Amino acid sequence: MSKSPVDLIPAPDARRVPQNFITEVIDEDLRSGRHTRVVTRFPPEPNGYAHLGHAFASYLDFMTAQDYGGVCHLRMDDTNPEGETQEYADSIIRDMQWVGWDTSRLFYASDYYEQLYEYAVELIRRGLAYVESVSGEEMARLRGTVDQPGTPSPYRNRGVEENLDLFRRMRAGEFKNGEHALRAKIDLASPNFKLRDPVLYRILHATHYRTGDTWCIYPMYDFAHPISDAIEGITHSMCSLEFVDNRAIYDWLMDHLFPVEKTGRTPPRQYEFGRRSMEYTVVSKRKLRRLVKEGSVRGWDDPRMPTISSMRRRGVTPEAVRAFAAKIGVSRTNRTVDLALFENAVRDDLNTRAPRVMAVTRPLKVTIQNLGGERMLSLPYWPADIVMDIPDGRVPLPSGERMSPEQAVREVPLTRELFIEQEDFSADPPKGFKRLTPGGTVRLRGAGIIRCDEVIKGADGEPVELRVTLLGEDAKAGGVIQWVSATRGVSAEFRLFDRLFTVPEPDSEAQQFDPEQPGHEDDSKPLNTDFMSFVNPNSLVVTRGVVEPSVARDPASARYQFERAGYFWRDPVDSREDALVFNRIITLRDTWAQKTEALEPKAEGKPRPEKREKAAAAAPMARPTLESGQEAVFQRLHKQGVSENDAYMLAREPQLVAYLGSVADKQLSSLAPWVVNDLASSIREGTNRVSVEALSALVALVANGSISLRSAREVLAEAQASGEAPAAIVERKGLRVVSDEGQLRAAIQRVMDENPGKVAEYRGGKKGLTGFFTGQVMRATNGQADPKTVAKLLGEMLG
Repeated sequence: MSKSPVDLIPAPDARRVPQNFITEVIDEDLRSGRHTRVVTRFPPEPNGYAHLGHAFASYLDFMTAQDYGGVCHLRMDDTNPEGETQEYADSIIRDMQWVGWDTSRLFYASDYYEQLYEYAVELIRRGLAYVESVSGEEMARLRGTVDQPGTPSPYRNRGVEENLDLFRRMRAGEFKNGEHALRAKIDLASPNFKLRDPVLYRILHATHYRTGDTWCIYPMYDFAHPISDAIEGITHSMCSLEFVDNRAIYDWLMDHLFPVEKTGRTPPRQYEFGRRSMEYTVVSKRKLRRLVKEGSVRGWDDPRMPTISSMRRRGVTPEAVRAFAAKIGVSRTNRTVDLALFENAVRDDLNTRAPRVMAVTRPLKVTIQNLGGERMLSLPYWPADIVMDIPDGRVPLPSGERMSPEQAVREVPLTRELFIEQEDFSADPPKGFKRLTPGGTVRLRGAGIIRCDEVIKGADGEPVELRVTLLGEDAKAGGVIQWVSATRGVSAEFRLFDRLFTVPEPDSEAQQFDPEQPGHEDDSKPLNTDFMSFVNPNSLVVTRGVVEPSVARDPASARYQFERAGYFWRDPVDSREDALVFNRIITLRDTWAQKTEALEPKAEGKPRPEKREKAAAAAPMARPTLESGQEAVFQRLHKQGVSENDAYMLAREPQLVAYLGSVADKQLSSLAPWVVNDLASSIREGTNRVSVEALSALVALVANGSISLRSAREVLAEAQASGEAPAAIVERKGLRVVSDEGQLRAAIQRVMDENPGKVAEYRGGKKGLTGFFTGQVMRATNGQADPKTVAKLLGEMLG
């Protein structure tokens, strides 16, 4: 016996999505019989990779449908061929599957192009649409102002047959871009500008990633999206708040094309919820594309990015992403989500998922003088307090198996030579230091108490070895530190990721437009790009160290808590059995909150939150204390212009300072970031094949604008692999930036010849098209055109 619609309404405690204003509408629709089932859809545009904002939106769409026993469609909203690719579509499908959604009901708006065209023809036949022939600039002027109604275009009253003929010829490709458009005939006096005869179709001679060159007219979002919903039988169309004014067009199309009297079913309606942005990141796909293009990150799946692909590569689990999405809540207002909410969801998930093992990320050698031979210790994977939080008491092993805590152990070799963290020893300890000091004692996790008897220093005066004595259990120790056998431990690279931006809202400055809003298929206006200045230079720190040998036997999918270092797993792209690479998924605690708290004033006059945020962003990142010799190196480098973070990293690693050798002061500040971020691993391992002179030549090419930063990084990687000089690679591949004015004038002229409509619009006053022309010239020169020269020449040639 089938359920009645009322039976589909879930009990409050059975809802995955908490009761909200949209679920109240759905409940009432089912009670009244307006709908007898629930069908939702998640409609991303395939012009970039899905990000955490999509995680929340998809959770709302898919989980709401599940709550009511309904279904959710995944639909690629692919009506804008410029910027949409198969790569992006595939990545979104893959990410949605990884999050845990059923993507078997997969649709593409491009599959409906023929149907959409026929619905447009129907509107023309009924006198509800007409072909417009004024320019885009004139169309905007004729729409009127807030105080003045729109003015009818001279083409608004064209006859039906003439409109049908022109629309067919538009489809046949007889006209250039911008020469005509199809508009709905609604209400030029409406206070909602969206109803002042919105554009339904525009001419765009561009190749679509699925339909190729079959079409040269493409439907606008406001036309394609509602009709796609109706075709698929969607009942409740949920979208973010910026689409609230677009709902009027949605309803107008439903009322005229899909009335219940005609179709026999209630058409879908649109419901808007507040959009969720996140602190310390950006989610505009255009800005994410810029981060990738300019080399601030190493691809869409770089673990510092807010994309779902990056979360997967970083080691975050889909359960953590769903838990985060569930905590955000649904409301009618836009809201910025504290990034700590996401980070804590990740920590909560890993706390009872990740076994504990030991790793040393910055090794300092320790020799136990009174230890004869090797001892094999049996150490538990799980501390007792965590076991209490695991429901059935059976704890997971790295293999994924579960067993009792008593059985969940691994063998750890204690050998005469060990490694401990450099920061766990201090020759001149600050007050409250509870780790190892000369003559002091500390407990090695699970192995006993040691006393430091002798400190061996290198030529630079820095400690290179500690000679210690293993004491009895009756000795006292001030703290506990982790360690790994120097002879049995497994070498590994550690990638310590942090927040990508230094301020909570890197794109808070007003923007001229948001290309992801409806009606902005013309991706031409410039964006405020100040957000790039807030990229965190410390968002990735790479070190080399060792892990317990037991880890080498575990599956690559195992996640761990490396004691005191954070949660880690093997990088699924770069890690190999013979060269392990571990990504830090998340730190053990919110270090950013600690830094902000440290800035809080203790007296009256507490600053406003926004001032506290700026102060926190300006504060230096917390770092362990340097030894006296290291501090001297740090101060010297910093005075020579090296950034604080780079100077700190160099001061701790004599090999890196030695590589820089006698580089002149004026070059140090420009070379240091490359050494720290790009060459450090190879220098430590002795595999570096790029001399400091060759690096200097490459950096000089970047500095004088001869090569882009992204190309330089790619060249450096190739030079490391081949041994060829970077500058020689640049010349061989022809990678120099094109600054020759004659060559660039020719490229600009070609672009102008191919886009006469946009040239006319620009000269008619639409100066925002500068961004469009710049992008087309960059594309025509494979990204090698000098932006400053292009800007100057465009100003001259466009007039």
